[in-house]
Amino acid sequence: MMDRRLTPANGRVAAARLQGQVEAQYFSEGEPASVSAAVADLLKSPGGARDRQLTYGAAVTVYERHEGWAFVQAQADGFVGYVSEEALGPRTAPTHRVATRATHAYAEANLKTPDRAFLTLGARLCVTGQSGSFLETDAGFVPAGHLLPLDRPEPDPVAVSERLLGTPYLWGGNSAMGIDCSGLVQAGLHACGIDCPGDSDLQERALGETLAPGTAPKRGDLLFWKGHVAWVADPQTLLHANAYHMAVAHEPIASALTRIVTQGDGEVTRHARLTPTGA
Repeated sequence: MMDRRLTPANGRVAAARLQGQVEAQYFSEGEPASVSAAVADLLKSPGGARDRQLTYGAAVTVYERHEGWAFVQAQADGFVGYVSEEALGPRTAPTHRVATRATHAYAEANLKTPDRAFLTLGARLCVTGQSGSFLETDAGFVPAGHLLPLDRPEPDPVAVSERLLGTPYLWGGNSAMGIDCSGLVQAGLHACGIDCPGDSDLQERALGETLAPGTAPKRGDLLFWKGHVAWVADPQTLLHANAYHMAVAHEPIASALTRIVTQGDGEVTRHARLTPTGA
C-alpha cells in the first residue's frame, strides 16, 4: 500500500508517473513552484491538519490548484500535501541558505530599515549582490554572516540542530518559530547535505545503520521510539524537540529513557548511526 504522505495522488489528480498504479480523474506532470511565504503549513487536506511545514524558497511541484489550495509535493523530501496558493510563487534558483537560527530580510542594506521577512534556519535564498555587510536576495537584504552557500554543507548535524535550542515544540513544525522531533533531525541533516524524510517513522526506516542493543551511544547517533526521534548530543545527553519540555532541549539519556517508559511510550525501537553518506 502506498504511503499517502509520499504519493502525489488525491483522487482528482495524480502525478503522471503514477498512471497505471493509482486511480485519478486525470494525470499531470505538475508545475514547478517555490514557497514565497516565510513558513507555509503543509496540510493533510485543504484546511485540515498540519503534517509538516515548508520554509521560504522550498521547491515544490504543484499538481493541482483548487479553491485556493495547491496540492503539492516537496522536492527536498517528497512529502505531499496542501498549501495555500498564496504561499507559493514562481520556481526560484536559490544559491544560499539561512545558517543561523533565524534572520531578517530588510528593505535596504541597513538594519534600521523595515524588515520584510522573518527567515528561519534552512530557508533558501537567491543572492544577487552584496552591499557592505548585507547580501541582496530575492527576499530583501540579509546580514551576510547569516547565510551560507548551498554548495557548502556543514559538518555536524547536531551542531546545526543545537542552534534551535529553546525553540517551542510544535507538532509538524519545521522552523525556528516551532519545530517537532523529526523536523529538528531533518533541519540538521539537510544543512549537511544529507537527504532526510519528514516524519520520524520514515526517518527510522531510512537513516543510518542499526546498532545492537547496548551499543554505547556517541554524538550524531539517533534514538527512535514509536512516534519520536532524538539526537545523541554526547554519550550522556540527548537533544530533541519534545512535548515534555515543550521545546528543543538537552536531556540526560538515562532520565529520558526512564521518563519515556514511565509515561507509556515504550522502549527505544532503534539505535542508528549515520554512515558517511547519511544513508
